Amino acid sequence: MTDLRRKVIAEVDRLFPELVGLSRAIHGHPELGFEEKESHSLLTRFLDSQGFHLEEEPASLKTAFKAHRGAPASPSVAFLSEYDALPGIGHACGHNLIAAAGAGAGAALASVLPRGQGRILVIGTPAEEMYGGKIRMIEHGVFDGIDAAMMFHPSVRNAVVKRTLSMTELKITFYGKSAHAAAAPELGINALDAMILMFSGVNALRQQTPEDVRIHGIITHGGDAVNVIPSRTEARIAVRALETGTMKHIIERVKGCMEGASRAAGCTFAVETAGPVYEGLMPNYTLAGIFQQAVESLGIVIDDTDETKYIGSSDIGNLSRILPAIHPELSICGMDRMPHTPRFAEAARTEDAERVMGTAAKALALTGLEVLMNPDVRKKMHEEFKKHQP
Repeated sequence: MTDLRRKVIAEVDRLFPELVGLSRAIHGHPELGFEEKESHSLLTRFLDSQGFHLEEEPASLKTAFKAHRGAPASPSVAFLSEYDALPGIGHACGHNLIAAAGAGAGAALASVLPRGQGRILVIGTPAEEMYGGKIRMIEHGVFDGIDAAMMFHPSVRNAVVKRTLSMTELKITFYGKSAHAAAAPELGINALDAMILMFSGVNALRQQTPEDVRIHGIITHGGDAVNVIPSRTEARIAVRALETGTMKHIIERVKGCMEGASRAAGCTFAVETAGPVYEGLMPNYTLAGIFQQAVESLGIVIDDTDETKYIGSSDIGNLSRILPAIHPELSICGMDRMPHTPRFAEAARTEDAERVMGTAAKALALTGLEVLMNPDVRKKMHEEFKKHQP
C-alpha cells in the first residue's frame, strides 16, 4: 500500500466520528425531496470546516450544493451525497449513509492529495427519490468538466455494478359524464369504467413484455360519491425498462390500452408525462473495477455479480450518460430488511451500517485517488465511456 493510500484511510478514520454524527443527525431529521434544509446545512457546514469552497443553490435548487477544492484545470472527481427521505418511513433508503460517505470521501482525499494533482468536488444532489434532482442539475451544467462521479448505496448485497431501470411516470385522466347512479345511470358516461378497463389492459400487456419491463400504477382519483357516475378519474402509471428505447415502446403500448378503454367506455382521455424521465445506468467497468479492488482491500468481499437483481430507478442513470459514474452497493443488513421498508430505515441507524459507511468512504476516496493520480486509468475510463455511447 502506498503512503498516499495509507494517509487517505487514516484521514477517514480521523473524520469517522464526525461522519457518524452527520449520518445520525440526517437520519433523525428526515426531509422529503427539495425540503432538505437541515441536511443541507449539516453537510455544507462540515465541508466548509474542511476547507471546501461552496457554491450554493446550483441549478437554482435551494437544497443542492457544489463544494470543491483544488485547481479547476486539473483532473476532477465528484463524490455525490444524497439526503432526501421517503414519505412516512424516513431514511428507508439509507440516504443518511450516502450523504456522510460522499462528504467524508471528498474531505479525506482533499486533505492528503498533493497540490496540483486534481480537483475534488462533493456535490449535494437533492430529491433523488421523487423529483430527479440530478437531472435538473445536469440540464444546468453542474457536472460539466468533471472526469468521474461516484457514490455508494446501502443495500442487502455487495455489488459494484448495479444497473438501474429507465423510468417514465404518466398521469392519465379519463373524462366521462356524471349522472345519478341509481335514478338515471343510462345518462352517464363512467370514467371509472374506463380506468378499470385500462388497468385490465395493462395487466394483459404484462404477459407480452420483456423480463426487464415493469408497469405499475395507482388510481389517484376514482370519483367523488358512490351514488354519482364518475365524470373524471385520474391515475399514475410508471413504465420501466433497462433500455430507454424499450421503455418508450412499452409506453406506446400502454397508451393503446388507454385508447381502447376510452372507446369501450365512451370516454375521452388525456395523458402527460409526470416529472423527469429517468435513464438506465450505463456501467463503467473500469471505474467499478478500481472501486472493487479498493473495497476488497478493506475487507468487504464483492459476492454478487448479478447486475439486474433487485433494481429500481435512479437519476444516477442520467448522470452515467454524460460522464463515467459508479453506484456500487454495500450490504448493511440481511435480506429480511429490504430497502424502502421501515426495517431498512432502522438498519440505516445501526453501528453496523455506520461501519459500512466508513468503509465506503475509504473505498470511494481510494477510487478517486487512483483516477486523479493515474492518467492511464483516466484514459481507459473515458475510452470505455465513449465506446458505449449510443
